[in-house]
Order: sequence, then structure tokens, then C-alpha cells
Amino acid sequence: MPIIYHSSSRTFHLYNARMSYILKVLKNGHIAQLYCGKKIHDREDFDALLELEPKPMSVCAYKEDPAFSLEHIKREFPSALSGDMRMPSIDVRQENGSRILNFVYQDHAIFSGKPALEGLPATYVEREEEASTLHIHLYDEVCHLKAILQYSIFEERNVLSRSVRLENEGEQTLVLERLASLNLDLPDSDYDFVDLKGAWARERHIQVQPLHPGIQSIYSIRGHSSNNFNPFLGLKRKNATEAAGEMLGFTLVYSGNFLAQVDVDVYDTARISIGMHPFTFSWPLLPSNHFQSPEALFVYSDQGMNGMSQTFHKLFRERLCRGPWKSKARPILMNNWEGTYFDFDEDKILKMAKEAKALGVELFVLDDGWFEGRNSDTSSLGDWWPDRTKLPEGIDGLGKKIESMGLRFGLWIEPEMVNEKSELYEKHPDWVLGAPERSMSQGRHQYVLDFSNLEVVDYIFGLLVKVLDEAPISYVKWDMNRSMSEVYSLASCSEEQGTIYHRYILGVYRLYSMLIERYPHILFESCASGGARFDPGMLYYAPQTWTSDDTDAAERIKIQYGTSVLYPLCSMGSHVSAIPNHQLNRNTPLQTRAEVAYFGTFGYELDPLKLDEEEKKAIKKQIEFMKKYRELIQFGTFYRLVSPFEKNECAWMVVSDDRNTAIVAYYRILQEVNAKYRRLYLQGLDPNKVYRIEGKDRLYYGDELMYAGLVNTDASCGEQNLKAQEGDFLSRLYILHGKDL
Repeated sequence: MPIIYHSSSRTFHLYNARMSYILKVLKNGHIAQLYCGKKIHDREDFDALLELEPKPMSVCAYKEDPAFSLEHIKREFPSALSGDMRMPSIDVRQENGSRILNFVYQDHAIFSGKPALEGLPATYVEREEEASTLHIHLYDEVCHLKAILQYSIFEERNVLSRSVRLENEGEQTLVLERLASLNLDLPDSDYDFVDLKGAWARERHIQVQPLHPGIQSIYSIRGHSSNNFNPFLGLKRKNATEAAGEMLGFTLVYSGNFLAQVDVDVYDTARISIGMHPFTFSWPLLPSNHFQSPEALFVYSDQGMNGMSQTFHKLFRERLCRGPWKSKARPILMNNWEGTYFDFDEDKILKMAKEAKALGVELFVLDDGWFEGRNSDTSSLGDWWPDRTKLPEGIDGLGKKIESMGLRFGLWIEPEMVNEKSELYEKHPDWVLGAPERSMSQGRHQYVLDFSNLEVVDYIFGLLVKVLDEAPISYVKWDMNRSMSEVYSLASCSEEQGTIYHRYILGVYRLYSMLIERYPHILFESCASGGARFDPGMLYYAPQTWTSDDTDAAERIKIQYGTSVLYPLCSMGSHVSAIPNHQLNRNTPLQTRAEVAYFGTFGYELDPLKLDEEEKKAIKKQIEFMKKYRELIQFGTFYRLVSPFEKNECAWMVVSDDRNTAIVAYYRILQEVNAKYRRLYLQGLDPNKVYRIEGKDRLYYGDELMYAGLVNTDASCGEQNLKAQEGDFLSRLYILHGKDL
């Protein structure tokens, strides 16, 4: 079992073959962090790593010991107001107004396996021997509050999970106002801060900046994880690259408000904290009640950013996603949205589906506009029954006709929102978030349903069940098109208003859970105006997410490259759309659009009835290619080679587990004049295998392709090269097949 407790030094060593995480119980009963990083040998004590040096202006816990100051000790579960002047993990308001806490070690438990978290998504194990778990029980004897620090370390993955459970064992009501899922104090701050920033249509762009004294943070207070900042924080050593060097990655398995920050003090130590955002959070913890924080995940890599990403990819694919679709290649779909928007009827949809089938598509998805009175985005959300004017035989009739063509059938929903012009709002205006005597803001002509109210959740569940029970639906696209405002629940008392953000997300999880339990065969795809709720919490319920509403191939290169820092390719909804592109009015080659979209779940977002014969021929070949290689693409090992955030080009590749097959993608955004010579330095190949590249005559050794590189120079000038001029938005695929010498 890879967790050892040394009773003589009161030290915990959590480790596997690649990493160590070492904690110690201090003389005051608090938990200190001694080491976190590459695996080191175990020993009876690691006390030499405990730095206790007197510092001026320090507040000390013991009169006789000026070196023992909580301000300078690296702590696992810091509270405030007792000498630690940095940001705390926990803040609890007691009935007398005090916020002073003193969590002291009581005991601990070490056991095999990894328990689930009540009501929350989390990573899991399929066999107990896959992970070991440590629960450290801390207790504040004044307010009788127990804190259980929950750690799990995976045996074969360089991953540590961390969460906190609070139990009120006293007689007073405590008010929890801050609780981080993970706190990690590092001995230095010689790192770059890596995060994924963006906005609608340009989600998850990589941002790198050096750590500096003070607090650097990313966050969301939008009610969802947001497209502005993803709940991911990375710390990269200055000399680390994609392929080498030390990288620490942190994420939160949660879909609501979050805060991730690094606090660098004047002694250049760094405190990492990640958890639910404390903004407006106020949770009454009644006697005998408990509160569970979301799970935070920490990944250590000494193989650069790619090593960190690959660890997250494999973990998310295998031990976060669930159900029959977690390891199955995804069906190639066609969605009617950009082909028709709201302007369709059954006849039009059936003609599109017939043409899609002829092209080789496997799943046809009916998007927004199928329910009663929905001819624009100004009405009808909440009224989840079919519009008989457009669909005289309903969803079940349409679905059966599409299934009879040999296609699967999918449907779009947006269950968390309501239009003012709807039967639901007319009957239940009290079911939306909004405060009495206050005006309510709209976004996309929508209000937010109060999913903290379980009556609302159960009502929506009942409407959806009626549709899903009657129709042959195998895929559901779950959209959410606005952030939360006027967050006030008419169903809750004044003392509970600080719980609404969190209870709303718990309501979303509840609806997902009920639908998944009833329809385990359905493939759910999460969507929030594209990528505004692309987070690990959602992957627990929906194993893929619509990566962005931006379907332009050139922009998708950056979006998918940045998304891959944390998320596997099988989680990225990626489609080929028509040109001119509906978001940018840009024209990109059909080949490029496909060769970007291949690296995800793959599908089409267009009207197939408008395609010419050459386009149909090309699309048939694209679909044949994706069917042949989708398991490799979606479940192979992914490497980023050239960053589009640094150059006018991008490259990435995916390699099979046996390293016998690889696909390399190269993209050049704009044509250059008289450009330099280029080589691609591949990764992940077997240096001792010989590789054949489709379309090339010679054979290549794996080490040659990785260390000498693959020549990739463009023809870019000169009259003799005019016929070879390839223009803007170029893409190339290299298909490699290897064999042993």
C-alpha cells in the first residue's frame, strides 16, 4: 500500500513509482507539508525538511519558541487569525462572531481503494488496489468541528486527489464561508503560472506568465466554470518544455464558481489553493450536519507539459468518464443547426438525414427549434414537448423514421433555462432566480431556472422523460446559454441564500444522474454556448463537450490545442462546418476543416443538401478515414509539437499504445513568402522501429524522426513553384506505420 505512516516522527509518506507527497503532524497538532514532487526514498523521518527559522515580525504559537510561526510553516489546511498571515483554506463564522479555528490532529485511517463523494463527481477506481486513501481527522475543540482531509494516491498514475469533509459535532450552527479543496505550500516560487483563458468563440487559449510576489488567480463567479478561465492551474519550471522538465497541474472536479490562486510571499514561497469560490458563499452547517468539498486533482510530471497532459487525459478517459461511452469510439454525426437554424420541418430534416446517411454519417442530431412555438431564441424554453406544426408525428415519429434509414438519432435540450414567453414561466414565475422587488437581467432572452429547488429539477426531469421514453434517442446535447445573475431563490430562506450557487450545481448533477440512471445507453454531450462549462465535473456525466461555438478551422486549431492541455481528444466535440464560416465569415479548405476536426469526436455542422458532388466525394473519404482511425485518435497518446500561440504554424500527433501507428497533423495558418526550411521533431515513437509514412517511398527509423526530424518545408516562392503554391490555411497529415527491425 503506497501510504506509510511513521509513528515515531508522525510522518505520512504518500508515494508511487513516480511521485512522493510527504506530510507531518507538528507539535501543535497541525499538518505540515514537507515535500511534494519526484519520488524519493522513504525513511523514518523527514524532519530535516521542516524549515523553522525565526523571522522578524512573526507571530509565534509558543512563547518559548520564536521559530515556530504558522506564517512560515508549509501547511496543509491553513486557517487564519492564529499567526498565519496568508490566505486560508477555511473560514467559519461561529455564533459569537469569532472566526478563529485551531484544527488539531486526532487520528487517521489508511485503506485501499477510493471512496465516492456524496452528491459530487469525482475520479474513481474499478479495483481497490488501484489507489490508496488517507483520511486525516482534525478537530477544533472550541466549536466542535471535525475536518477530514481526504487524500487518494493512484498506484499507476502520478495523480493525487484531495478534498475536505466537515462535520459539525457541536450544538451551535456554524456558517462556512470559505473552503478550499486543496492547499499546497511550496518552498520556492521559481515557476511560470499557466492557465487557460478565453471568451466565447476563443476558449482555452494558453497563457503563461512568471510568478511574482502577491496573489495571481483565475476564477469564475458566473455560476458555471466559464469560458473566461478554465478550472485549471499549472506551474511550470522555467526550463520546462512540452517534452521535458517539471510541471505541476491542478484542477477542480466541479462545474460551478471556483477560485484557483498562487500566493507568493516576500520569502518567495508559493501557496497554491483551489476550490469553490468564496464570493457570496455562506453555508449554514447545522449540528450533526456535514459538508463535502469538491475533489481537487494534482498531477506531478517530470516530462514537461505533455507528460502532465497525458496523465490527465488517461485519468479522465479511464477513471472520470463513466458508462458505455467512456471507452467506445464516438459515432460520426451530423447536426442540423448551422444548416437550418430554426427554419426546418420534418420533410427537410428527413431529406438532410437521408443525404447524411449516403455520406457515411452514423448519427443525425436535431438541434434547437423542435419544441412548441420555438421559431427564434425569444420563446418556448421550458416547454419540452414537440412542435406539431414542424413535426406532425412528434419526436418519436421523426426519430423512428431516421432510425429506419440506419442512422442513430440525437436531440438538443437546454433544461436549465426558461424564456419569459413560455407556458412554464407563465405558470411558475417563482421558479426562476431573482429577488423580490428587483429587476431581473436577461441573457439570450432567457432567465435561469432555480435548480437549487428540487421541485424544479424534478419537473424538468418529468418533461424530458416523456420525450426520451417515447423516442429512439441515443444522444443528447445538453446546452446552457447564459451565466447566472440575481442569484436569489424564492424557495429558500434568507439564511440559505449563500448556498444557492452551490445547490444549483448540485441540482444540475442531480438531473444528469437521474437521466443517466434511466437511460444508460444515451451519449450525453455537454454544451454551454460552446465551451463555457468544459470542466472535469461535467465529464463525469457527459463524456464529451462541444468545445466551442466557433467552428472556423483556423480558430479551432488554437482552441483544441489549448483544450488538450487538460482534456483528452475523445472529450472534444469537433465538427466540419460550411463556408463562409458562420462565426468569422472566413473561407478555409474542406481538407483543413476535416483535418482539424479529426482530432476530437468528429462530425458535420452543415446542410448536406447544399453540397456539390466534389464536396460529397471528399466528405465520404473523410468519413472513411475517421472510421478507420478514430479509436487511435480518440484513445491514443497525444503530443503537442508546435504551438499556434507562438508561431504561424501548429503541429500535434497521436500514437498508438504499441507505437506501431501514429498520425501527425501539421497546420500552417497563412502562406509565407520565401519561407525558411522546416522540420517536425516527432515524439512518442519507438526509436528502434522502422516507420513507413504513407505517400513517401523511403523508410524512417523512429529515432531519426524524433531527433533528426521530418522535413516539412513548403514551396513558397519562385515562378517554378507557382503550381505548388498551397495558400493560406494549409494542413497536412502524415500517417506512420511501424514495424520491428
